[in-house]
Amino acid sequence: MRLLAVADEVSDALWGRALLDLRPDVIVGCGDLPFEYLENLVSRTDKPLLYVPGNHDPDLRRDRWQLDPPMGAALGPPGCINVDGRVEEVGGLRIAGLGGSVRYRPGPNQYTQRQMELRALRLEIAVRLSRKPIDLLITHSPPAGHGDSDDAPHRGFVALERLARRLSPRYLIHGHVNNYGPPRPVPQIGRTVIVNAIPSRLLEL
Repeated sequence: MRLLAVADEVSDALWGRALLDLRPDVIVGCGDLPFEYLENLVSRTDKPLLYVPGNHDPDLRRDRWQLDPPMGAALGPPGCINVDGRVEEVGGLRIAGLGGSVRYRPGPNQYTQRQMELRALRLEIAVRLSRKPIDLLITHSPPAGHGDSDDAPHRGFVALERLARRLSPRYLIHGHVNNYGPPRPVPQIGRTVIVNAIPSRLLEL
């Protein structure tokens, strides 16, 4: 199983032949990417693309006062599946998602630490009621202390660190924070490997 993860920055190479050479079986988007870019990836590969929104994406919720999006993804990029607050199974993989960043200004897809705690708890309950573990957790922001930054907009969520420990997915894949500077050790929470997808990463599962 070849999984292509994308986030935050459009990769010019993926507009061309490089996408077909990668031969992904599943694509995941971790937010802040143009919808036409995601639609292009899914239409040219004819493979499932699951995504969560980032803090620069539009509000995909029909009722802007509810914390979680409705079932379905009619407001998002055509042919793609919004897994924000949900679990989907594709190609034998169970993939859960939680989008958004820490609230730092007015705008959609931003949450306080408490709001994300409630969203993470709902997702955890849904996973446990299904009695099936998840393989991947895709998020926009990183977990607190594992790939985040000190500045307010790029702080991670404490709830994501706790959720990774409780659900123990194989990978937690995120965007939102650029990896500038020298290479760092790959963060890990228990058995969960933390992957920064900016601008793209190919994983062999």
